[in-house]
Amino acid sequence: MVLVRVQMRARGNPPTLHAMANASDPKTDTPRAQVLIVEDERDHAEVMADALRAPGHVSTIVGTVDGAIDELQHGAFDIVVTDLRMPECGGTHGVNDDGSDAGLVVLRTARELQPDAETIMVTAHGDVSTARAAFKDGAYDFIEKPLDLMLFRKLVNRAAEAVLLRHQAPGMDDLVQHDGFEGIVAGSEPMRKILDTVCTVAPSNLPVLITGASGVGKELIAEAVHKHSDRSTKRFVTMNCAGQTESLLEDQLFGHVKGAYTGADKDREGVFEYANGGTLFLDEIGDMPLTMQAKLLRVLESGEVIRLGANATKHVDVRIVSATNRDLNTMLKDESFREDLYFRINGAEINIPPLCERREDIPRIVRHAAAKFSGQLDANAPVPEFDSAVMDQLTAFDWPGNVRQLLNAVQGMVVIARGAGDHSISLRHLPAVIAQGDHGAVDSTGGAVGSLAGASLDQLEKRAIRETLRLTGGNREKAAKMLGIGERTLYRKLKEYGLR
Repeated sequence: MVLVRVQMRARGNPPTLHAMANASDPKTDTPRAQVLIVEDERDHAEVMADALRAPGHVSTIVGTVDGAIDELQHGAFDIVVTDLRMPECGGTHGVNDDGSDAGLVVLRTARELQPDAETIMVTAHGDVSTARAAFKDGAYDFIEKPLDLMLFRKLVNRAAEAVLLRHQAPGMDDLVQHDGFEGIVAGSEPMRKILDTVCTVAPSNLPVLITGASGVGKELIAEAVHKHSDRSTKRFVTMNCAGQTESLLEDQLFGHVKGAYTGADKDREGVFEYANGGTLFLDEIGDMPLTMQAKLLRVLESGEVIRLGANATKHVDVRIVSATNRDLNTMLKDESFREDLYFRINGAEINIPPLCERREDIPRIVRHAAAKFSGQLDANAPVPEFDSAVMDQLTAFDWPGNVRQLLNAVQGMVVIARGAGDHSISLRHLPAVIAQGDHGAVDSTGGAVGSLAGASLDQLEKRAIRETLRLTGGNREKAAKMLGIGERTLYRKLKEYGLR
């Protein structure tokens, strides 16, 4: 059976097809794929590997279902081409004793760990009905034995192109640009779950607490909650609670009447009144002084505000969405945040992970930001392309400032490239802090290898060789030179790891 991997990213997440597009065969314009061949008959595996070498694919060969599952756990695949029957693999991982459903087990495992993968079934004539069932269950296609190698190669190429086209289609690869999610990257599983939560809680009046580090995009999520609610035609008002004196914060929240204090020469409504009927976003609520927390709690419980200097109350109907980059649970313990207010604002909590924990979103954010900033400079100019090397650097960087820092970096690179008349962005356009930063090791698609903690040195070495072969188009001499080893050593490693 054959598993085809194209520009992998973290397990179970959509692949980085931007890099795959850049790694295409110049003669056929076919995306180069990385191929994992899992076949208990070694000779058959070698033949398939040879057939896929011509278009520039790099193949890895293993001979068991265990091997396939191990590879699926340590990489991310776009295409699964699996032989239905593998007698020597019977009895493991729920495979029938005769190995008749080994391919289906691999298929199910791939769908669980790599839900975006396409699947091709390789089957004998007598198993066509089973293959058709798999086809109805979501497989891309199936092919019968004995293999027509030219047809097999074309089928793999076509599947790789289908994956590329699907993920490059508007609304699929880059952003969710509909239903109130404009500007939110939702390629990674954590972000898609967050948007699912937004859709669930938004129609209610439930208060929402959004947590996460500075710069992760908490306000964008708050806006999405508002846009999906029944209040979407009313105002969405933002109030930052950080860095303000208590008196100024109270004035901005509740307003004042004329003469309330020196300089108050006319009545002014606060943000609660201004947002009446809509949504009030209280950003950095964890920085609010304790005395103001008590006053805010009273308004949330009663639904009434009193302007500074006034006696009369005003009823307000406001949906509260709060955000903080602080650990409120710790603040509850040291009593710097009121427990009753915490329960009042935390009807539903949405935690946004830092960018370094969802690196697969970085290329999408980069492309979106480049289009936006390029359009601001010149709406008629083409959007600059990012070289795969610079995209790898951007993906590997830890981004302590999260999305905000990434956007600033992309804007700077677009401006510099435009000023120099460059149509593409390369490593020389990178900000110094990123170019010189200690990103640590990166995985096969530029993602941090922190997620590979626990992987063996053999697995890491095999991955390095496999990726270097992809970059050199299968040229062993160049690959050996890049890896800093002799060509004979590389050849020995290829045999040892089943690489072709």
